[in-house]
Amino acid sequence: MPKVKTNSGAKKRFKISGTGKIRRKHAYKSHILTKKSKKRKRNLGYFADIEPARLESTKLLLGMK
Repeated sequence: MPKVKTNSGAKKRFKISGTGKIRRKHAYKSHILTKKSKKRKRNLGYFADIEPARLESTKLLLGMK
């Protein structure tokens, strides 16, 4: 059986941590930043875990299943 291609958009958007968790970046951090507080911009800069409801479909896109 041939290998499954990884979805190109998914591999650019998600990172896999050392423990195997899938991480994502936050949205709303690219422009119109003047009206956002320092705290909000700082928190948007960190990675977040994938929601459990999207975990299986994200694994399929990344070729992890």
